[in-house]
Amino acid sequence: MLMTGLAVSLLAAPVLAASPPGAADQSAVRTARLRQNAAIAAHNLDEIASYWTDDVTICRGLGIQLHGKAAYRALFASDRASASEVIYERAPESIDISRTWPLAFETGHWKGRLGGPAGPVVISGRYSAQWVKRQEGWLIRSEVFVALDSAGIGAKMQAAP
Repeated sequence: MLMTGLAVSLLAAPVLAASPPGAADQSAVRTARLRQNAAIAAHNLDEIASYWTDDVTICRGLGIQLHGKAAYRALFASDRASASEVIYERAPESIDISRTWPLAFETGHWKGRLGGPAGPVVISGRYSAQWVKRQEGWLIRSEVFVALDSAGIGAKMQAAP
């Protein structure tokens, strides 16, 4: 009887090791994204930037690309100073956690609202993000946004060539 129990335990070990990553990492990435959204709405540049790696890359909705935390932070600072400020919100739909590496892939929809979180949507689309797990938690290493719809001033924005 002892041998049978041991054999079952040994056979079950590979199945347990191959099981999908826990929901805890998916929840951590989702929570980080929602907290970053709140920081964007509150204009808290330090907190917004705390979710990026130092070498973060971004492709904005209309194709302009940026590299590095300082450049991305400057983008948010310039948006804040603009008379036609647009507040961006990301809504995660899917978060996949790698079984092999400390990586996650997030996809969802984004919206840009004029003047604040309750303002009219002037630009929107889809996005994807690569997250990396570090000692300080999950951080965004790369984001790609694609604008798919616009209204008002959003329709006057120019795409990168």
